[in-house]
Amino acid sequence: MNKFRIFIVDDDEWYSQILEYYLSMNPDYEIVRYATGKECLANLHQKPDLITVDYAMTDINGKELLKKIKQFDADMSVIVISGQKDISTAIELLKSGASDYFVKDDNTKELLWNAVLRIREHQSLKKEVEQLKEELGQKYELSSLIKGNSPAITRIFNLVEKAARTSINVSITGETGTGKEVVARAIHYNSDRKKKPFVAINMAAIPHDLVESELFGHEKGAFTGALSRRAGRFEEANKGTLFLDEIAEMDLNLQSKLLRVLQERELVRVGGNEKVALDVRIIIATHKNLAEEVSKGNFREDLYYRITGLPIQLPPLRDRGNDVILLARFFLEGFCKNNKMPQISMSAAARDKLMTYMWPGNVRELKSAIELAAVMCSNNEIQPEDITFNPISASKQFITEEKSLRAYDIDIITWFLKKYDNNVVQVAKKLDIGKTTIYKMIRDGEITM
Repeated sequence: MNKFRIFIVDDDEWYSQILEYYLSMNPDYEIVRYATGKECLANLHQKPDLITVDYAMTDINGKELLKKIKQFDADMSVIVISGQKDISTAIELLKSGASDYFVKDDNTKELLWNAVLRIREHQSLKKEVEQLKEELGQKYELSSLIKGNSPAITRIFNLVEKAARTSINVSITGETGTGKEVVARAIHYNSDRKKKPFVAINMAAIPHDLVESELFGHEKGAFTGALSRRAGRFEEANKGTLFLDEIAEMDLNLQSKLLRVLQERELVRVGGNEKVALDVRIIIATHKNLAEEVSKGNFREDLYYRITGLPIQLPPLRDRGNDVILLARFFLEGFCKNNKMPQISMSAAARDKLMTYMWPGNVRELKSAIELAAVMCSNNEIQPEDITFNPISASKQFITEEKSLRAYDIDIITWFLKKYDNNVVQVAKKLDIGKTTIYKMIRDGEITM
């Protein structure tokens, strides 16, 4: 286990020896003393965990030494010890980044002992958080997050990797349930910002009169119910990524305010005057066509060009071929593991049923269907009758694309033929059409069996 390294910087050798002796009672501490600020600065490369600084140094005063230490490493912990009881000096030093400020008296040793324990505990927790973030980043590795090997999803892999290499804004489009937020998280956690916050907000889920405050924050008394200052989502995401889902639902007035924030890279909280600097990557998502929304006058053209950045169009599940089975197995394994169930397999007939469905709810619907099938099946194998499709989704699965009426006729008849094992007579009865119509479509090559 690495020792906790402490630099003691004091030109009073007798006093620094006392501090060294007292702190050395803890065998986990490694103490190094320096008589000048310049010696301390020359050895910062040794990465001490904590530095105690005498405020009245002869070569560099405590304030200047603190500034230089923070310039070297802003996260380095520094305690300033002074012989003066000057409250204004203490406040100034604490604002400049000092972890604590003590006056030299009979209580200094005990105060320092407790402060070191507190700082060490804080650093330990911070390292634990960093480790958890690192593990979270591994969780969001592309290969473990976005499942599939179809050409359609391979293109998405390539775009996500390109997006992660820079801080370019990204716009993700696709049908509901295709995994827009999953892709946004994959971009964030594979980028240089992965140790900073990822903040997601659904614009369609926030009441109209609260959106501005939710995004930009507010000051105390800005409106009825604003009992204290509150940071908005932009501030929460500072240095990280802000994911604005369903961006097309934002009204025009708020769009202009968003544009100004993105242009100026700063915001003013509702009811305030203070400007807050921002460094935020923006990823947006919508199931609508933003270009069409611009032409309709529902979305600002200047904002459209500002936030579009790198466009990523997610493919619907029905266009991903065998990815349906790959994803189904992934969801099935995860569900069994999380519920401490034995592993469950899928029969060939069950796989066929999954492949012939149109999946209007996309990946989200597939996950729901597989988890229900895992509960309903017997003998640890999913059969076709265990798979139940959402009646709302099933009723609209043929109208997820803009097609000709003839194309929809072909889709519907093809689907029913697969469902009823190519029994033309039975399908004709179900659809109330002549069987010769179906035979003709087969003969003309419009339907394959």
